[in-house]
Amino acid sequence: MARGRNAWLAAAAAVLAVAGPACSGGDGGSGAGASSTTSGAATVTLPAPATTTATLPPNGSRLAQANVAELPVYDQPDAPAPSRTFPNPWYVNDDHRYPVPQVFLVESVRPDGWVQVLLPVRPNGSIGWVRGSDVQLAVNTYRVVVSLSAHQITVYDGAAVFYQGPVATGAPATPTPTGHYFIRVLQQAPDPNTVYGPYAYGLSSHSDVLTDFNGGDGEIGIHGNNDASALGRSVSHGCIRMDNTAITNLTKVLPLGTPVDIDP
Repeated sequence: MARGRNAWLAAAAAVLAVAGPACSGGDGGSGAGASSTTSGAATVTLPAPATTTATLPPNGSRLAQANVAELPVYDQPDAPAPSRTFPNPWYVNDDHRYPVPQVFLVESVRPDGWVQVLLPVRPNGSIGWVRGSDVQLAVNTYRVVVSLSAHQITVYDGAAVFYQGPVATGAPATPTPTGHYFIRVLQQAPDPNTVYGPYAYGLSSHSDVLTDFNGGDGEIGIHGNNDASALGRSVSHGCIRMDNTAITNLTKVLPLGTPVDIDP
């Protein structure tokens, strides 16, 4: 790789403001593509996954990073034209100070090179196909599982539990959507004592009930908190709040594209 393995998933972390998607109770939230104002950006180099291997390790996943400026996505490998394209990099809040590489979670790889990926669009769970020549594949051993009924997040490294702790989830009127998603962006708050906590991961997920929230598209995220008493309760507009120290530690190990399963 031209830039080296450690730069494979480098990305700028946007500094959050009060506007955002459906993350938190009336204080706003965080996630990919929020329409918030940004300032004083900090740059975060995300950890890189392992290089591509022919066989996935137990509980591992494949990630695909676009290596073209505009990534065409097809409904089927034999489709005559792409159904959509994704700019690479994309920019948090359309602010070019904060470029983020287009990284997707791989669902399957065909022998002829076509790669099926999970897409960060509505409806949740949308998939598409990309040419193998348009992406670079890598293996990731980390995955995140959130149990809404238990109000608990578990992060695995392979089969081993890396972290487990309590979370706050969506309120009954604005539930956290269940499903299979991935981490799309990492954002850093300018003030770690706000509702966002120190960091927020924007997911490929969107709220099932909020199509617009504070100027965003109702994207779902995982972020810190400014009220630990909320952990273990269903109080947010759909996002997942967790321990501040824990999410800070996760930023050192979870690459973009890490799978996130949100279970009932």
